[in-house]
Amino acid sequence: MNDFKKFCKVLAEESGKIIKQYFRTSLNVETKKDESPVTIADKKSEELMRAMIMKEFPGHGILGEEFGEYNPSAEYKWVLDPIDGTKSFICGATTFGTMIALLKNDEPLLGVINQPVLNEFVIGDNVSAELNGSKIKVRECSSLSSAVLLTTDLLNFEKFRNLQNFEQLIRKTKLFRMWGDCYGYTLVASGFADIMIDPIMNKWDLAALIPIIKGAGGTITDYSGGNPIKGDSIVATGGTIHNEVIALLNGR
Repeated sequence: MNDFKKFCKVLAEESGKIIKQYFRTSLNVETKKDESPVTIADKKSEELMRAMIMKEFPGHGILGEEFGEYNPSAEYKWVLDPIDGTKSFICGATTFGTMIALLKNDEPLLGVINQPVLNEFVIGDNVSAELNGSKIKVRECSSLSSAVLLTTDLLNFEKFRNLQNFEQLIRKTKLFRMWGDCYGYTLVASGFADIMIDPIMNKWDLAALIPIIKGAGGTITDYSGGNPIKGDSIVATGGTIHNEVIALLNGR
């Protein structure tokens, strides 16, 4: 595991060098089939990470947002989102980050959120989580009335879930902000926010979050409260209020 952790750090550092070169520069933004944006920074950083993994662990599989799946039947699989929050990246905001996960038989072993501009490297292994080498923990939050709630895009609740249920949750919390993308999960894991929700996600969006939130002592599920790695959404909390959040989101 230590070897895998060290390699994760190298992947983050090397991909981060590419991403920083393009941050707040004039970029050509392409639109993918799903209408999401992609840039040369997304593509080059994933290409680099894939090449590094294939060299270091040739028997491992890879699933990446930009270039699909390689060796899908492998026991170990790396799941890559080179820039989670490309919309933020192209707008010069810093809520984006690189997400790296290592799965064994489809169960997440390690997760990384790397913010190369802020030089923040978060890694979790389901047991503990660290930010730049220092352990991080979720904070105590015993009631929704004292909770800070985050999400990435309010419109996604209207498109994919029940917006009225989410608005009820907003009204019950102390503070609601859209400090989203992967950085919202860093804020929950490090004890600066209490709830982070994304109502629709792909595997490369969510796999890295699981070992981080669990390692920080939090609770992470899909939108209905199920196993997050099998779902298409994420709800992450400090734990105590998790069931109440799930109930409100689903109108229970």
